[in-house]
Amino acid sequence: LEALKLLQESYLGKVKMIYIDPPYNTGNDFVYNDDFAEDTDEYLVQSLQKDEEGNRLVANPESRGRYHSDWLSMMHSRLRLARNLLRDDGVIFISIDDHEQANLLRLCEEIFGENNYSGTFVWERKKKPSFLKKTMGTVTEYVHTFAKQYESVDSFISGYAEDGKMYPFNNAGNNYSRLVFPERTVRFNMKDQLVRSQDMSAGNIKTKLISDVLIKDGLNETELVLDGEWRYSQDRVNELIESGNEIRISQIPFRPNLINRELRTKKTANFLSYRLGNVSANEDATSEIREIFGGNSIMEYTKPRDFIQYLINTSTFTGEGIILDFFAGSSTTAHAVMQLNAEDGGNRKFIMVQLPEETDEKSEAYKAGYKNIAEISKERIRRAGKQILESDDIHEDWNRDIGFRVLKIDSSNMKETFYKPEELTQGDLLAQIENVKEDRTAEDLLFQIMLDWGLPLDLPIEVETIQNKTVYIVAEDALIACFDEGIDEAIVKTLADRKPLRLLFRDNYYASNAVKINAEQLIKQLSPNTELKSI
Repeated sequence: LEALKLLQESYLGKVKMIYIDPPYNTGNDFVYNDDFAEDTDEYLVQSLQKDEEGNRLVANPESRGRYHSDWLSMMHSRLRLARNLLRDDGVIFISIDDHEQANLLRLCEEIFGENNYSGTFVWERKKKPSFLKKTMGTVTEYVHTFAKQYESVDSFISGYAEDGKMYPFNNAGNNYSRLVFPERTVRFNMKDQLVRSQDMSAGNIKTKLISDVLIKDGLNETELVLDGEWRYSQDRVNELIESGNEIRISQIPFRPNLINRELRTKKTANFLSYRLGNVSANEDATSEIREIFGGNSIMEYTKPRDFIQYLINTSTFTGEGIILDFFAGSSTTAHAVMQLNAEDGGNRKFIMVQLPEETDEKSEAYKAGYKNIAEISKERIRRAGKQILESDDIHEDWNRDIGFRVLKIDSSNMKETFYKPEELTQGDLLAQIENVKEDRTAEDLLFQIMLDWGLPLDLPIEVETIQNKTVYIVAEDALIACFDEGIDEAIVKTLADRKPLRLLFRDNYYASNAVKINAEQLIKQLSPNTELKSI
């Protein structure tokens, strides 16, 4: 939750797609308890786990009076924040099973709006059913999808139509209307002849040739007029003809077809199954995680990489965009992003958020040295990236970028200043001269400032030594920062000459108060568009 809050400035309206696989609230799951007001006794009664950062996971069995509401409260706060991060054409995909799928749908309609509901995928997740219900076995799960603004979202794409594929004009059940094809715009795979006007309907297909048509040299020498139930309007037919598309009729009765001769995208269906060859089942995810971690089943209940990859591809078919997963687990989503980029030459980026939930001491993960899930997440990204680079099937346009940064949420870098007057001593006042906590590094300060200024956390950072000072240069001119002591007018002038958008120093690290005052005047003279800040 805190990570989503911190991302609000830097990534507000910048995320193309969110995929999450939250706890399913099956009665055996944990949910994140965001109420930190309970006392120790209450915590000991209901808590089953607490990570090293103080984030609590509490059991949510069906016997609890707030079984559904606890889970929905956890989801509500996170989805509210997540919506802010989406672009206008952004979408969110949420995996869920029968336990909460109906409640989740209502919750998302409240947060995103009913008119932004984009559909629900049904995924055949198991090859053999689970007979946990009294009435029937279960093999499917769901993925609810919602748009930030439905009118701004493109179709969900599954791939390209094959060259030469035929798309029939007839569509039984559509409105009955007339289509007119000008001379020599329809190709006929039949001998030249004069075809008289006639009713060409058969079965449930309604087609009527309104006037005689002469076929010569394989084309309609005269105007072709047909009545029927059509997939395309007259305006769309005119566009297809003007664009040079091939329209073909191969027999009598006439059944016109559009022939694909270009890379035409296909809209995805809402059913995903290993039987169709588009995604894997959960059993395959277990084999996948074993392969990555040298035969060890480090994590259970992970999603198959190609399942998430398929979902990402449907909404980022252009190859760009930021993908966010704030229930990252083993970071299957990051793996899917890198693999998809390698296959199509895309430049998608990912943000993974995962609490450092401790692993069970009896688990294979713990025995392999992974004390929490966040460690598993990072290691999977490293290993998956290495495997992808070693593959022979890499798109020539891919930049081969598998790098990532790891950031950890902590308390403020600045010392606490909330004291009652009677509690202060002279030593306390002197201690406030140094306002940054002793255990914080220059990099800690830099990323805090990047968040404060709303800068993306993946911007390139270079470190230079200038006049014996360590200087951090973010995205060339987006930000220049120096946290060293003894800042004098010479270094201020040198950095101002670079005309950065933002310039940062430690407040108490100027050589003197006079230098600090003069620095403001130097910036106004040498780089008036630079924002100077001190911490």
